[in-house]
Amino acid sequence: MRSDVIRIYKSVHTWTGIIAGMALFIAFYTGALTVFKEPLARWLSPPGAGVAAVSLAQTPALIVETIARHPEAARDFRLHLHPAEHRPARLTWQVRAAGADDHDQLSVRHYAATLAADGAASTGAVQASQLAEFIDVLHRVVGLPVDNDPNRWIMGAVAILYALALISGLIVLLPSLVKDFFALRVGRNPKRVWLDAHNVVGIVSLPFHLVMALTATVFAFHDGIYDLQDRILHGGRLETAFQGRAAPARQAARDPAELLAPAALIERVHALAPDFSPTMLQYLQVTGPRPLVRVWGHDESALSPRALGGFALLDPYTGKVLSTDYLSGRQDGPHTTVSSFFALHFATFGGVPVQWMYFLLGLAGAWLFYGGNLLWVETRRRKAARDGGAPPEQRRDVRLMAAATVGVCLGCVCGVSLTIVAGKWLHGHVADLTVWHRHVYYAVFFAAVGWAFLRGAARASVHLLAAAALFTFLIPLTTLLARLFPGLGLWAHGSPASLGVDLTALAGGLCFVWMAWATARRVRHGPADSVWSARDAQPMPLVPAGQGESPAAPR
Repeated sequence: MRSDVIRIYKSVHTWTGIIAGMALFIAFYTGALTVFKEPLARWLSPPGAGVAAVSLAQTPALIVETIARHPEAARDFRLHLHPAEHRPARLTWQVRAAGADDHDQLSVRHYAATLAADGAASTGAVQASQLAEFIDVLHRVVGLPVDNDPNRWIMGAVAILYALALISGLIVLLPSLVKDFFALRVGRNPKRVWLDAHNVVGIVSLPFHLVMALTATVFAFHDGIYDLQDRILHGGRLETAFQGRAAPARQAARDPAELLAPAALIERVHALAPDFSPTMLQYLQVTGPRPLVRVWGHDESALSPRALGGFALLDPYTGKVLSTDYLSGRQDGPHTTVSSFFALHFATFGGVPVQWMYFLLGLAGAWLFYGGNLLWVETRRRKAARDGGAPPEQRRDVRLMAAATVGVCLGCVCGVSLTIVAGKWLHGHVADLTVWHRHVYYAVFFAAVGWAFLRGAARASVHLLAAAALFTFLIPLTTLLARLFPGLGLWAHGSPASLGVDLTALAGGLCFVWMAWATARRVRHGPADSVWSARDAQPMPLVPAGQGESPAAPR
């Protein structure tokens, strides 16, 4: 391939990566955490009566009395089949704030219903933790505060730049792909090592990144795509297609007392798909003319078309199966093709091993974008003269890019860790915990960005990595304090999911400690003509080659 063509694609790769790199770091770091949204929600949820307080056989009476007291619940309520810390009761429903975006899950209020000792329904609002959903919003809109159409379009534009960076980077690497693949040239030039690692991680994870770029673009513009599809292919009846082939509408309101027992609905689905494991029944418009129930669940041997799993659509009064288009293991070819995009993005296939693979690939992707920006910074470094003269002053754009990269990326890490911890310490002490999750995250994030510009990339990187380690260690420390001092009002669950959160945070904190130590050595002893040196401008000291190099700041 001609060298001038390679230079063009290298320029495209560099600038698309620079423009989108910090936004993609936020998307990938928070996206890695959203793979385990349920364990996070369980870690944060206080102990309560939970699902087990009401048996499945008691749910028909609970439904009738709940709808009598709260008619709005008939629009969309859920029966949870299995107990877990983040499920406050057997029956729950949500009410969306007036004027809120249809996709904005942070604007909903949560309610639950259970049975009191005398058999009467006890209903009320619950302070459900929305932390996992908040982190998911950060992932979906690259750190912007609201999950609305304009912010999703920004995410779509970032995803398009991301795809261009992937394709151009592959073209740049093609001429030397065979020779350089898995080449990690450790020697006197740490920048070369960093670039080799960047290339290897990028090539190895290329299929994953292509899937993420494609699906993120589709998700960002999916409302427009669905609207066009509805007009061209469905004649304005796409919503009806999603709701299944329901029976003709009736004029009279339906009586919830006539609903088929949940156990009978589950049995109907089990007859259709023996390997399908139901987890939840979602009732829709049960008092209206077209009542529906979605029986959600998972089939470990098949892909799940949504993050919640797959579902069969039934008539809740007759048990008639209305649709299996979204039932895991029972989808036809076209629906399986569409569902595969969701499954490949959400890791809803292959069980826990695939989830851990996506978690690690997400973190590796975040490192890829962080490292790409640092490579840009180091490539544009003005080097000192060979005679040991005073180090030159680095370009302003280089210093600003270094500070922005450190502040945005490490600010995201610090903010996420501290807002996780705040979820337990603030529970019961504030009126709206979701608002405080936002306050804590953005306060830490903007403070980190400000600190990076105030102190410079070199010094700030050490401070922010140390802060990231401290805030991440606070996650398992909070659990430990809850066990040692119950009077603090904290709680510690003994479930494997909650323990997994603590152990993962502990491992993450240790990684940040190592990174802070290595970066501090680099800042103190690395070349003085580097953005990553905190020393005053003076003749470069004679230090052994490679001393104090840090993977966080290549030469």
